[in-house]
Amino acid sequence: MRRLAALLLLAAPLPATAQTVEEQSIDQLRAAMTSGTSSEAITRAYLARIAAMDRAGPSLRAVIAVNPDAIAEAQASDARRKAKKLLGPLDGVPILIKDNIETKDPVATTAGSLALEDNRTGRDAPVVALLRAQGAVILGKTNLSEWANIRSTKAMSGWSAVGGLVRNPYALDRTACGSSSGTGAGIAASFAAAGLGTETDGSVVCPSSMNGLVGLKPTLGLVSRTYVVPISHSQDTPGPMARSVRDAAILFSAMVGSDPADPATANANQYRKDYAAGLSTNGLKGVRIAVYRPDMPALEAVKFDAALAVLKAQGAILIDVTRPKTEGMGDAEFDVLKFELKSDLDKYLAASAPAVKARTLDQVVAFDTANAATEMPYFAQEIFDMAAKSQGIAEPTYQGQRDKSLAAAKGAIDKMLADAGATILVQPTYGPAWLSDPVYGDQYTGPSSSELPAISGYPNLTVPMGLVRGLPVGISFIGPAYSEQALFNAGYAYEQASRARVAPRYLPSVDAGLEVEAAK
Repeated sequence: MRRLAALLLLAAPLPATAQTVEEQSIDQLRAAMTSGTSSEAITRAYLARIAAMDRAGPSLRAVIAVNPDAIAEAQASDARRKAKKLLGPLDGVPILIKDNIETKDPVATTAGSLALEDNRTGRDAPVVALLRAQGAVILGKTNLSEWANIRSTKAMSGWSAVGGLVRNPYALDRTACGSSSGTGAGIAASFAAAGLGTETDGSVVCPSSMNGLVGLKPTLGLVSRTYVVPISHSQDTPGPMARSVRDAAILFSAMVGSDPADPATANANQYRKDYAAGLSTNGLKGVRIAVYRPDMPALEAVKFDAALAVLKAQGAILIDVTRPKTEGMGDAEFDVLKFELKSDLDKYLAASAPAVKARTLDQVVAFDTANAATEMPYFAQEIFDMAAKSQGIAEPTYQGQRDKSLAAAKGAIDKMLADAGATILVQPTYGPAWLSDPVYGDQYTGPSSSELPAISGYPNLTVPMGLVRGLPVGISFIGPAYSEQALFNAGYAYEQASRARVAPRYLPSVDAGLEVEAAK
């Protein structure tokens, strides 16, 4: 209730002279501020929109908490603009942050769990500090699949004990996917200009694809993971989510940087650049692209074929490839995630806010058991149980399983690219969103682009390719390590030629009125 009251207090009526924020790009917001609209007015407009739609209206439940300091941050940006001392291209632009990434604002970082509802650390994750250094307004924290979807094998994506169930703005009875479900639904609904998600395997690209967004799972080691509630140091990374390729590139440009506390980022500073500067509609001309066509339903195959036709029309050279077999890779990855979860989460919890009582994974398991009515009303904690009983990365099989999964994933992508003589691999990101189901959990069995890039640490950019039966689907652009610029270039050229993204309509269900004939 305190968070909701703060939201209503901050969302004062929008001045009549201020423009709407719905479907506004970062460039449009910057132009508005240059023309005299204040960051404060824009920030209040977003807060008013959240107040009207997140717990009221379609009740998306995408935002766990708004930042009580957001208005003050916007006012500070307005003062800098007046003094002609802007910090960077994000100055005054409101951004949403997934609630497993710490911010120094007076809101908890909960990962969706009541065990962390007092986790107010007073510190910014380095990735958030980089956004602040450019003047971004931290608008609030987004809901997510609790513990980033690692607690149970039968989880319902988008649900957390703190935030409830995130609803997909295209069809409210469908999943927003996870674990960055709140960022996905919130940015699709224009609750902010853009936002941060995190991915271990699919948690940026799935909610981006199913909410009609552009999302980048970056090369592992370009973005710091310090003060991000962890699953796996081998696969975790924050990533940008936005309504356009250019907005995602602008946000990503501010996120890249070395962090002494995260050894994986040792070389990141050499990749700091403006990834949006060179975007061009000619970004596909002469580019060789490997095409992987997984088994998928006919309507989705038609949509993917149409996307490929756009790539070809823009000058890309398409070569079909076969995905190499990767026996045992998934099981090896699961072992790695369990073992690293035990070690990495224990380390994080030990350094969390003093008010947090659960200081180890074992204590989180005990907390969930003691609070089962609120923490486990729909699904249990089988993965937590397995991880807690392990020795973490001290398990004798740990390194072998990591080596196995890494070699298989890198080898598969490298071979597909080599077979085609290509620099980019494309495939459908995911199929359409499934129905949210509190009884059986997630029921998706369609194509997924996330596994190989997630395990290998390679980048994966998903871009909207339109609607299938009213639900968004995306196309993935995948490349070797540090190929983000090439992926942005290709994704931008495809986006500008296809204009495939459709804004959400907040329908109760896309199945309403669907005729299904009975057998006769």
